[in-house]
Amino acid sequence: MPSGFYGRRALEHFKSPHNCGEMSEPDGVGEAFNPLCGDRMRLYLRVEGESIRQAAFQAEGCAAAIAAASMTTLLVEGKTLDEALSIRDEDVAKALGGLPESKIHCSILAEDAIQAAVEEARRRRSSGPNKERGS
Repeated sequence: MPSGFYGRRALEHFKSPHNCGEMSEPDGVGEAFNPLCGDRMRLYLRVEGESIRQAAFQAEGCAAAIAAASMTTLLVEGKTLDEALSIRDEDVAKALGGLPESKIHCSILAEDAIQAAVEEARRRRSSGPNKERGS
């Protein structure tokens, strides 16, 4: 893969992803999958009050999928749940310094994973404090 294909930030996040790995006892988990290319992203959120205190991810797929998932964790941490819901695929791609047109689906996966993780965190909260986590 020629280095000019992806921007510097995207390559950095692919080579040294941030917050990679499964999170124990998350408050919300969102998964997104692209059946055409097989890319899969799982986003874990730990929420305190209305703010996302910690985020982590697991991803399978191309360099852009890994980079987008890594960047997504940085974009959501410290945001309120509402602020996280306002993050769009264009925001993820821009934060990575852009993505090739053929890889935009990876930033769309990130947006979908955020939406699903926030929805689950809210659903768990509405069912009572930490009922899902057994605390």
